[in-house]
Amino acid sequence: MKTKIWVGAILLLFVFYLVAAFGSAVRFITAAEPLAKVIGVAALVIPLVGVWILIREVLFGSRTQTMAGILESEGLLPEDNLPRTPSGRIVKAAADEDFVQYKEEVEANPESWKSWHRLALAYDAAGDRRRARDSMKTAIGFYVASTKK
Repeated sequence: MKTKIWVGAILLLFVFYLVAAFGSAVRFITAAEPLAKVIGVAALVIPLVGVWILIREVLFGSRTQTMAGILESEGLLPEDNLPRTPSGRIVKAAADEDFVQYKEEVEANPESWKSWHRLALAYDAAGDRRRARDSMKTAIGFYVASTKK
Protein backbone atom coordinates (compact mmCIF):
# COMPACT_ATOMS: atom_id res chain seq x y z
CA MET A 1 0.00 0.00 0.00
CA LYS A 2 2.88 2.35 0.82
CA THR A 3 4.30 1.87 -2.68
CA LYS A 4 0.97 2.77 -4.27
CA ILE A 5 0.85 6.00 -2.28
CA TRP A 6 4.34 6.93 -3.48
CA VAL A 7 3.44 6.10 -7.07
CA GLY A 8 0.31 8.23 -6.77
CA ALA A 9 2.31 11.14 -5.34
CA ILE A 10 4.88 10.89 -8.12
CA LEU A 11 2.11 10.76 -10.72
CA LEU A 12 0.54 13.91 -9.26
CA LEU A 13 3.88 15.72 -9.36
CA PHE A 14 4.39 14.56 -12.92
CA VAL A 15 0.97 15.86 -13.95
CA PHE A 16 1.83 19.23 -12.37
CA TYR A 17 5.10 19.23 -14.33
CA LEU A 18 3.26 18.37 -17.56
CA VAL A 19 0.81 21.24 -17.12
CA ALA A 20 3.67 23.68 -16.47
CA ALA A 21 5.73 22.32 -19.38
CA PHE A 22 2.75 22.46 -21.73
CA GLY A 23 2.08 26.08 -20.77
CA SER A 24 5.71 27.02 -21.37
CA ALA A 25 5.78 25.14 -24.67
CA VAL A 26 2.68 26.97 -25.91
CA ARG A 27 4.23 30.35 -25.02
CA PHE A 28 7.40 29.46 -26.90
CA ILE A 29 5.54 28.10 -29.94
CA THR A 30 3.39 31.25 -30.21
CA ALA A 31 6.45 33.52 -30.05
CA ALA A 32 7.59 35.21 -33.26
CA GLU A 33 11.21 33.99 -33.26
CA PRO A 34 11.94 30.71 -35.08
CA LEU A 35 14.37 29.57 -32.36
CA ALA A 36 11.66 30.06 -29.73
CA LYS A 37 9.31 27.86 -31.79
CA VAL A 38 11.96 25.09 -31.92
CA ILE A 39 12.44 25.34 -28.15
CA GLY A 40 8.66 25.18 -27.73
CA VAL A 41 8.39 22.01 -29.78
CA ALA A 42 11.25 20.45 -27.80
CA ALA A 43 9.57 21.51 -24.56
CA LEU A 44 6.46 19.69 -25.75
CA VAL A 45 8.14 16.53 -27.10
CA ILE A 46 10.37 15.80 -24.11
CA PRO A 47 7.48 15.57 -21.59
CA LEU A 48 5.52 13.42 -24.04
CA VAL A 49 8.42 10.97 -24.15
CA GLY A 50 8.36 11.03 -20.34
CA VAL A 51 4.62 10.26 -20.36
CA TRP A 52 5.20 7.31 -22.66
CA ILE A 53 7.97 5.97 -20.38
CA LEU A 54 5.83 6.48 -17.29
CA ILE A 55 2.82 4.71 -18.79
CA ARG A 56 5.04 1.83 -19.90
CA GLU A 57 6.54 1.46 -16.40
CA VAL A 58 3.20 1.69 -14.60
CA LEU A 59 1.74 -0.95 -16.91
CA PHE A 60 4.82 -3.14 -16.33
CA GLY A 61 4.37 -2.91 -12.57
CA SER A 62 0.62 -3.40 -12.69
CA ARG A 63 0.80 -6.44 -14.93
CA THR A 64 3.63 -7.93 -12.89
CA GLN A 65 1.57 -7.51 -9.73
CA THR A 66 -1.54 -9.00 -11.36
CA MET A 67 0.42 -12.02 -12.56
CA ALA A 68 2.00 -12.50 -9.12
CA GLY A 69 -1.47 -12.43 -7.58
CA ILE A 70 -2.64 -15.15 -9.94
CA LEU A 71 0.40 -17.29 -9.19
CA GLU A 72 -0.09 -16.77 -5.46
CA SER A 73 -3.78 -17.74 -5.63
CA GLU A 74 -2.81 -20.91 -7.49
CA GLY A 75 -0.02 -21.71 -5.02
CA LEU A 76 2.60 -21.36 -7.77
CA LEU A 77 4.50 -18.33 -6.51
CA PRO A 78 7.98 -19.42 -5.37
CA GLU A 79 8.51 -19.24 -1.63
CA ASP A 80 11.02 -16.74 -0.35
CA ASN A 81 13.01 -19.27 1.65
CA LEU A 82 16.54 -18.74 0.34
CA PRO A 83 19.23 -18.16 2.95
CA ARG A 84 20.24 -14.55 3.53
CA THR A 85 23.34 -12.75 4.68
CA PRO A 86 23.19 -10.74 7.93
CA SER A 87 22.49 -7.63 5.83
CA GLY A 88 19.40 -9.33 4.34
CA ARG A 89 20.72 -10.08 0.87
CA ILE A 90 20.06 -13.48 -0.65
CA VAL A 91 23.09 -15.77 -0.67
CA LYS A 92 24.14 -15.80 -4.33
CA ALA A 93 25.24 -19.46 -4.37
CA ALA A 94 21.83 -20.55 -3.06
CA ALA A 95 20.03 -18.33 -5.59
CA ASP A 96 22.15 -19.73 -8.43
CA GLU A 97 21.38 -23.28 -7.32
CA ASP A 98 17.65 -22.52 -7.04
CA PHE A 99 17.72 -20.81 -10.46
CA VAL A 100 18.35 -24.07 -12.35
CA GLN A 101 14.87 -25.48 -11.75
CA TYR A 102 13.17 -22.37 -13.13
CA LYS A 103 15.41 -22.30 -16.19
CA GLU A 104 14.54 -25.93 -16.89
CA GLU A 105 10.84 -25.15 -16.40
CA VAL A 106 11.01 -22.42 -19.07
CA GLU A 107 12.87 -24.74 -21.42
CA ALA A 108 10.09 -27.33 -20.96
CA ASN A 109 7.29 -24.70 -21.29
CA PRO A 110 8.69 -21.87 -23.42
CA GLU A 111 5.32 -20.18 -23.98
CA SER A 112 4.09 -20.27 -20.38
CA TRP A 113 3.90 -16.86 -18.76
CA LYS A 114 3.88 -18.56 -15.38
CA SER A 115 7.22 -20.23 -16.08
CA TRP A 116 8.72 -16.98 -17.35
CA HIS A 117 7.44 -15.08 -14.32
CA ARG A 118 9.06 -17.56 -11.94
CA LEU A 119 12.29 -17.40 -13.99
CA ALA A 120 12.27 -13.61 -13.68
CA LEU A 121 11.98 -13.94 -9.91
CA ALA A 122 14.89 -16.40 -9.91
CA TYR A 123 17.03 -14.01 -11.96
CA ASP A 124 16.16 -11.23 -9.54
CA ALA A 125 17.09 -13.38 -6.54
CA ALA A 126 20.40 -14.19 -8.25
CA GLY A 127 21.05 -10.46 -8.66
CA ASP A 128 20.72 -10.32 -12.46
CA ARG A 129 18.27 -7.43 -12.77
CA ARG A 130 18.59 -7.01 -16.54
CA ARG A 131 17.69 -10.63 -17.28
CA ALA A 132 14.99 -10.52 -14.61
CA ARG A 133 13.37 -7.58 -16.38
CA ASP A 134 13.75 -9.18 -19.82
CA SER A 135 12.19 -12.41 -18.54
CA MET A 136 9.33 -10.49 -16.93
CA LYS A 137 8.71 -8.66 -20.23
CA THR A 138 8.51 -12.07 -21.94
CA ALA A 139 6.10 -13.26 -19.23
CA ILE A 140 3.95 -10.17 -19.72
CA GLY A 141 3.87 -10.74 -23.49
CA PHE A 142 2.62 -14.30 -23.03
CA TYR A 143 0.19 -13.22 -20.31
CA VAL A 144 -1.35 -10.47 -22.46
CA ALA A 145 -1.59 -12.89 -25.41
CA SER A 146 -3.31 -15.49 -23.21
CA THR A 147 -5.90 -12.99 -21.97
CA LYS A 148 -6.83 -12.01 -25.54
CA LYS A 149 -7.84 -15.55 -26.45
